[in-house]
Amino acid sequence: MTRAVCNTNDSQKSRAQVAFGRKNVKEQIKIMNNNYINELTERLKNTEIWRGIDERCSDYSEGIRLLVDTFTVHKERESHLFFIGNGGSCAIASHMTADYMKNGGMNTYSLYDNAVTTCMGNDYGYEYIFSRPMEFLLREGDLLVAISSSGNSANIINAIEMARGKGTTIITFTGFEADNKAKQMGDVNVYVPCRKYGMVESIHNLILQQVVDLIMDRDGVRF
Repeated sequence: MTRAVCNTNDSQKSRAQVAFGRKNVKEQIKIMNNNYINELTERLKNTEIWRGIDERCSDYSEGIRLLVDTFTVHKERESHLFFIGNGGSCAIASHMTADYMKNGGMNTYSLYDNAVTTCMGNDYGYEYIFSRPMEFLLREGDLLVAISSSGNSANIINAIEMARGKGTTIITFTGFEADNKAKQMGDVNVYVPCRKYGMVESIHNLILQQVVDLIMDRDGVRF
């Protein structure tokens, strides 16, 4: 009987420890979630939006207005709109290619057809997968949105240089170092002062989503 009582007590103690452990894990996750959201919010508040390289928008709201106005000009002109990026930025570019067409009513053009991308990479090298097809597709007055966390990817820089030579308007979305190459090359430059890929990519996606949603709310959906 005594041994059975001890086993029962041990079992109750074990269950209590497990329950306590689960509570601690939940509290730790809650704290981590709060810390992550707080940091993301702070990074978003500190995001810089520049007109060229000399004129920084006074605050986030002014920067969003600049972005909405820039996209609106090209929507009214019926310009072609290209989004480019690598890795996570590629996913953002592909997503926005769809959203800015369907919800924004703009003439987006995807550069992510598998045959085209692999052809460009195989024949010219990965650093030219965007610039080479854009040589055929870009027209003067079109709009290029270049997304790169580091702002230094060779294929992004090559595409920006080629687009500038064609008289294309360029918007860059970058992060990491303030002196990254792409940030110095756009007509509008969005810069997230952070070295964490997840934070930078999340803010790039959020801002682009906010802009197209504002355009959609203003103009309605064309289709």
